[in-house]
Amino acid sequence: MATAGAPRRFCRCACFCTENLYVARYGLHVRFRGEQQLRRDYGPILRSRGCVSTEDFQQLLAELEQEVDRRRRLGLESAARKALIASSYRLARPEVYDSLQDAALAPEFLAVAEYSASAGADLKGLLQRLETVSEEKRIYRVPVFTAPFCQALLEELEHFEQSDMPKGRPNTMNTYGVLLHELGLDEPLVTPLRERFLQPLMALLYPDCGGGQLDSHRAFVVKYALGQDLELGCHYDNAELTLNVALGKVFTGGALYFGGLFQVPTALTEPLEVEHVVGQGILHRGGQLHGARPLATGERWNLVIWLRASAVRNRLCPMCCREPDLVDDEGFGDGFTREEPATVDVCALT
Repeated sequence: MATAGAPRRFCRCACFCTENLYVARYGLHVRFRGEQQLRRDYGPILRSRGCVSTEDFQQLLAELEQEVDRRRRLGLESAARKALIASSYRLARPEVYDSLQDAALAPEFLAVAEYSASAGADLKGLLQRLETVSEEKRIYRVPVFTAPFCQALLEELEHFEQSDMPKGRPNTMNTYGVLLHELGLDEPLVTPLRERFLQPLMALLYPDCGGGQLDSHRAFVVKYALGQDLELGCHYDNAELTLNVALGKVFTGGALYFGGLFQVPTALTEPLEVEHVVGQGILHRGGQLHGARPLATGERWNLVIWLRASAVRNRLCPMCCREPDLVDDEGFGDGFTREEPATVDVCALT
């Protein structure tokens, strides 16, 4: 049991190295524990998607083995990159690293957060202050950042992208982007955004998904551009809840699309498309199947924050749908803890 005042130790589930490995070429997430298991579980669907020859399959095996190795080394390598960036990177916009100020936030977002934290606030009153994108899917939209802050953050991100600093992949599906904790933006930007503003808001919108007990996050920026990542295959997030904010720049295409919850067999029937609006954020449940349509022109940068509640995920890992097999990790890990906070029901399939 942790001693009073000691920092909480976060963990990941061991399934991170075996489950949900994304094969972009075949548009498929797979479980991988070896060649025989892969052939048995995915042979027919792989053949139907073009993995036909022996060479195709051997190339796939090599890619999966490389990805498993990358995931095993991820925590230590990320910590090393963060340390090097902290000691050697020269900032372009130092003000972005100041502790989050209200001036960076859209007035509508400040009003929503203030209402959510007020005595007597309820869901009905909150929904009068948000755009409901889909009542059925519980997807909402709200302005989050001011235009000047989006511009300043983008300038910092582009400066970092063009530097010779080491860069980690933002997640297991995107190649281009930035991990905010490696850049040093977790503490001044993302943590106060979660604790001061998102927590009361999410507690009203998603009480059944741990919205009132968010205790960690994973934040990254993804970049879509011609010749780089153009689209994102259908997936669900390793999070209880997600905030996705369009930062810019000028682009066409790239709309988000949403199906149902991943646990529902017909989850992608009649997907809902949602256009990006710069400065505005989309709020949704992490288990909601979603993806991004191909970018047509320009560049699109989005800040994505996976919001996690250990009270929910300690009971059931959302990626393997089993009791988590905990492995110590760096930073917030994947949001699991060895202690037992007060538990809540897992997100209802509604």
